[in-house]
Amino acid sequence: MSADVSGLRALAEALGRAGAEADRRAEQVVARGALNVKRDWRANAAATAGRHARLYPLSISYDITVRPGHGVSAVIGPDKNRMQGPLGNLLEFGSAKNPPHNDGGRALLAEQPRFIAAIEALGEELL
Repeated sequence: MSADVSGLRALAEALGRAGAEADRRAEQVVARGALNVKRDWRANAAATAGRHARLYPLSISYDITVRPGHGVSAVIGPDKNRMQGPLGNLLEFGSAKNPPHNDGGRALLAEQPRFIAAIEALGEELL
C-alpha cells in the first residue's frame, strides 16, 4: 500500500505560518483590550477614589503573556509596587466600613463586547 504525501510538507509549513500569524494577531487584540480596560479602570478610579486615594489610578497597569501555540493572556489591575497600589483590594472590593467601587469590574464589562467582536473578526479573517 502506498500514499501520495507530496503536498503534506507544504501543508505543514503553511499551517505553521498560519499559527504564528494567529499568535501575533491575537496578541494585538489582547493588548488593545488590556489597554482599553486599563484606561477605563483608571478613569473610573479617578472618579471614585476621592482625595485620600488620588494616586491610586496611576497604579493600574497591565502585563501581557504570550505562549506561542497556546494563547495570549493579560493581567490588568493595580500594581502593588506603585504608589497606593496596595489599596486595590480595599477600593475594588470594599471592606466592612467601605463599599466596593467595582472600578475594574465596570471597565471589564465595558470592554467585553468590543473584545468579543475583535476576536470573532480575527477568527473569520484567519479562516
